[in-house]
Amino acid sequence: MSKKQKTYTAEFKVEAIKLIEANQGNVSETARQLGISMQTRRIQAASATV
Repeated sequence: MSKKQKTYTAEFKVEAIKLIEANQGNVSETARQLGISMQTRRIQAASATV
């Protein structure tokens, strides 16, 4: 049985990046606030074009 990969909208990614900035770069706190894994947030932060 395989896991289904979650996909996030561009708007979600932009808002998440803004939230990371508001949290002074604290990725783990932002991930907790968004209810996603910290690793997911790091990948999106690295690939986001804001």
